[in-house]
Amino acid sequence: MTKNKSKTCGKPEIYGKSGDLLHERVIAVAGYIVENNATVRQTAKEFGISKSTVHKDVTDRLTAINPALAKQVRSVLDVNKSERHIRGGLATREKYLHQHTAE
Repeated sequence: MTKNKSKTCGKPEIYGKSGDLLHERVIAVAGYIVENNATVRQTAKEFGISKSTVHKDVTDRLTAINPALAKQVRSVLDVNKSERHIRGGLATREKYLHQHTAE
């Protein structure tokens, strides 16, 4: 992948043979997050990529490709972040409920 600083806006332009595939993946990942209110973990699992890659795609690469979509994704991820302590508590509760019913 080759990066070049754009003279017009200072943002990296991603191009080359794999650049088209990268653009497609970044847009697909962002669309999935917005359409499904998905977490980074859910998105990584769905696309078979790491959580780090999802995060890099939607924070760095997407901002350069589609700033409006990046803003939508950011709002979904901010909501997910504010709710994660609740999801963690529910997961722990489920874990202990299953342990006690199995006994």
